[in-house]
Amino acid sequence: MGVAEEAHNVRVVGSGEPTVVLGHGFGTDQSVWKHLVAHLAQTNKVLLYDNMGAGTTNPDYFDFHRYSSLEGYAHDLLAILDEFHVTNCIFVGHSLSSMTGAIASILRPDRFLKLILISASPRFLNSEDYYGGFEQEEVDELCRGMEANYKAWVGGFAPLVVGGDMESVAVQEFSRTLFNMRPDIALSVFRTIFNFDLRHYLGRVTVPCHIIQSSRDLAVPVAVAEYLHQNFGGKSIVEVVSTEGHLPQLSAPEITIPVLLRHIHHDILDD
Repeated sequence: MGVAEEAHNVRVVGSGEPTVVLGHGFGTDQSVWKHLVAHLAQTNKVLLYDNMGAGTTNPDYFDFHRYSSLEGYAHDLLAILDEFHVTNCIFVGHSLSSMTGAIASILRPDRFLKLILISASPRFLNSEDYYGGFEQEEVDELCRGMEANYKAWVGGFAPLVVGGDMESVAVQEFSRTLFNMRPDIALSVFRTIFNFDLRHYLGRVTVPCHIIQSSRDLAVPVAVAEYLHQNFGGKSIVEVVSTEGHLPQLSAPEITIPVLLRHIHHDILDD
């Protein structure tokens, strides 16, 4: 077993070209793709992995400095592709991993046929010239809640982000993977996400980008998807899907999975 394979719990299923690589967002792990994998594995080789810091990874491997920026995650992704000899792939990234894929594609554009970005944002904070959806005071309050009582914080955060109550299967699933994270690591990753500003990278992304956005996402306003579309350096397309929440592949798979499969299998940008 290779270093990257062991560290990131890499799993490969199915067969066929090109390889589809699935990267998950904050608070989840590769299980967030459970509704998509069965469909994809019928036609493609699928590579799944866990971001360092996910509850399924060894917390001793989490380097707080390395993962204080998304460049650390991007280098991990490229190391996984190298170890598994993936010379070109379709990368499907959710939330944190959407921008990880964008950065990795700048470093090695030859490795990516296209990027499919779900609930993507280059910056979550509002500024004078940009609407990301959050004020700094709101983020500070969320961080204080995490530090004070992580369990209680998850109980409030998960329903808001998923879009549902605690009885919802998707909310329970997101809560489970959040609880699996070590609280200090969760806080560190959360701060990294809510403090980054990756807008300066967008013009350097030349790989075709398919931007998939929930119509009602507490974390990412629809305006952000349009901002990405206008600022990526290569071809891009936006599809706003009539779903609620930041994890539509988990909370509304019956709507989201067909959309993802269409963007994965068809060259919509060339239509």
